[in-house]
Amino acid sequence: MTAADQLLDRFVRTVDREGLGAYGAHALVGDDEADHRWRSDDRVNVYSVSKGVSALAAGIAVDEGVLTLDTTVAEALPGLELGDGVGAVTLRHLLTMSSGIDFQWFGDQPVPGADLAQEMLRLPTRGPGEHFLYSDASTYVAMRMLGAAVGDVRDWLLPRLFDPLGIDNPQWMRCPLGWIVAGSGLQLRTEELARIGRLLRDRGEWRGSRIVSAAWIDGMHADWRDTGSDGTSAHYGIATWEGPSGLWRFDGRYGQYVVVDDARGAVLTVTAHEEFRTGRLLEVAHEALLG
Repeated sequence: MTAADQLLDRFVRTVDREGLGAYGAHALVGDDEADHRWRSDDRVNVYSVSKGVSALAAGIAVDEGVLTLDTTVAEALPGLELGDGVGAVTLRHLLTMSSGIDFQWFGDQPVPGADLAQEMLRLPTRGPGEHFLYSDASTYVAMRMLGAAVGDVRDWLLPRLFDPLGIDNPQWMRCPLGWIVAGSGLQLRTEELARIGRLLRDRGEWRGSRIVSAAWIDGMHADWRDTGSDGTSAHYGIATWEGPSGLWRFDGRYGQYVVVDDARGAVLTVTAHEEFRTGRLLEVAHEALLG
């Protein structure tokens, strides 16, 4: 068995023994790959893993000079009414959930008002960079900032990210104004998501071609912010979560995971619909990677 086979076997045996609701799993170790299916590999909503893909979009935009992490909402969205102090909120604050704006919205909820970005940004901030509040709305506004410069973000990403990785015409849920929801709603197969996992492990390179800078990938998991929670939800980066023993991940509702193990050159990608034991599913992924 290859190292990827062994990693996958450890994960699959525990999932089967405990009856966890996984759809599929893909293991990558070095150049070895292995996958296992519990159901057909259809495209599914990867929920908050979409935030990670949005962060990759932001990284590509920063690399191209379209905007910077310090670009403010006032600069990018000058037509919107801004609450007290919100003019100083930056792309960095939005991607790290630290805008300080008390506005929490998720993609399975109705959009309040005609414009989700306006509804969030009209409120005051308690201080950019000072308070953590996890919300799909933060990623949505970040991608509205990018969209103001490049147009439709999904379409802009096609030649820059999706096409090079062989991800054909992925669909992304949209708000009533037609913008991608960004923080959720991207539809991918397990194997397609695993390609993004390889891109993360290889620090922005895809089979010899540079997609996003290594510095951007490194920065996504270099400066952890205290969330006020504990365990595997204690620290958040740029659309990433810190795990044990140097692991880090994209993480979506019901058990969508891309867990990267830089020390071992490994990635475990999981899609699932586990409504009650997602914490255990993540723990099993960590245990499989750490051996």
